[in-house]
Amino acid sequence: MNHIATAQSLKKPLPATLQTELKSLFGLRFSTAHAMREHHGRDESSYDPMLPDGVVFACSTEEVALIVKLCAREGVPVIPYGTGTSLEGHILALQGGITIDLSQMNAMVAVHQEDLTATVQAGVTRKQLNQELKDTGLFFPIDPGADASLGGMAATRASGTNAVRYGTMRENTLALTVVTADGRIIKTGTRAKKSSAGYDLTRLFVGSEGTLGIITEVTVKLYPQPEAISAAICSFGSIGAAVNAVIETIQMGIPVARVEFLDANGVKAINAHDKLNLPEQPLLLFEFHGSEHGVKEQAEAVQAITTEHGALGFEWATKPEDRTRLWTARHNAYFALLKARPGARAISTDCCVPISRLAECILATRADCEDHKLIYSIIGHVGDGNFHVQMLIDPNDHAEIASAEGVNSRMVTRALGMDGTCTGEHGIGLHKMDFLIEEHGEDAIDIMRTLKHALDPGNIMNPGKIVRW
Repeated sequence: MNHIATAQSLKKPLPATLQTELKSLFGLRFSTAHAMREHHGRDESSYDPMLPDGVVFACSTEEVALIVKLCAREGVPVIPYGTGTSLEGHILALQGGITIDLSQMNAMVAVHQEDLTATVQAGVTRKQLNQELKDTGLFFPIDPGADASLGGMAATRASGTNAVRYGTMRENTLALTVVTADGRIIKTGTRAKKSSAGYDLTRLFVGSEGTLGIITEVTVKLYPQPEAISAAICSFGSIGAAVNAVIETIQMGIPVARVEFLDANGVKAINAHDKLNLPEQPLLLFEFHGSEHGVKEQAEAVQAITTEHGALGFEWATKPEDRTRLWTARHNAYFALLKARPGARAISTDCCVPISRLAECILATRADCEDHKLIYSIIGHVGDGNFHVQMLIDPNDHAEIASAEGVNSRMVTRALGMDGTCTGEHGIGLHKMDFLIEEHGEDAIDIMRTLKHALDPGNIMNPGKIVRW
């Protein structure tokens, strides 16, 4: 919180000359209206809104570059905005400035079916991309719960339920178009599947959260739609049994496409929200991709493992509508839990540990939540050791907020002690800056800070995030 107060103390009034220029250049696509600023000054984190001084809707890379040049000239902060679904305060305007809304940059630049690649503008969302690919026999597998934009997904190094088989945005981004802090436009790669040409700038900007440059186009890998897909759910008498079944499945090398864990609280929430009738016990949700024979073989192997760990039933969902219903409910879990306590806000956090330590980490975190009498759920992309904790707090109860933050801090410290990471997919933003230091050490953070200073010497690119200036 001291960091936030310090950053906000650096806020300066927006220069009148800049307002005039932006209004002249962008007309109604530039707004200083309070409602517009408030909409762009909040995300899905528990932080109070932090409003920019103005919002510009950009329609092209060249427009983004022009806005950045004008802001750089005046030393005004610039914050890129996609769909506003980040969870760690990534898009909050600590020092005011100009938010560049990229949602109107939603064109499909090119789809190369024969090469299994697509290039899209940053505002294209994952659902939009897959809708466009519907008749090509291809799909894009990265699916964070929200319908996030591809630019935002690259900026936060997103992943999701399919990561256990298909990887994250890091593995699936081939090239970027980026506007730098001085308004230059650079290309960071090509559509070739590999390269040994120079520094890997693509990986530098993937996960940089808008602090080094603004991503305006993304080239991603595509995959053939599986010949066969099936899903299955099974419940367990304990969290440990469910997670240990997953650990054995992964260690056996069974190529599951998705394996999601929901604790009893999470199942209860989605039952109420999506009108399901699942047993309110720890639950695993599997999905298998491949040939008809391969899918059957994978599912039978997993069924045998879960039975050994005491699974209470193994129910199939082979029809597309049944699978969609289950996965929609899973993706709604965040909002489903919020309904369990009207008026509450969520502190949502995540970590990732080596798969062998997953059960231990989840059980210790659950015990901590119970000890502090929090309303919570634990949900995980457990196939790759990643889980999320969502804690509902009264935003006016400082003691309750402190309890939830204490659980978060101990969870991260526990994960780091297991050679894990403070965040598997949420990113750093504001919330996890101190944990990043704990994870990497001061010397590594100094290297990150050196990169920030070199690429953004005026500290205008989403200032106050990831590393302290």
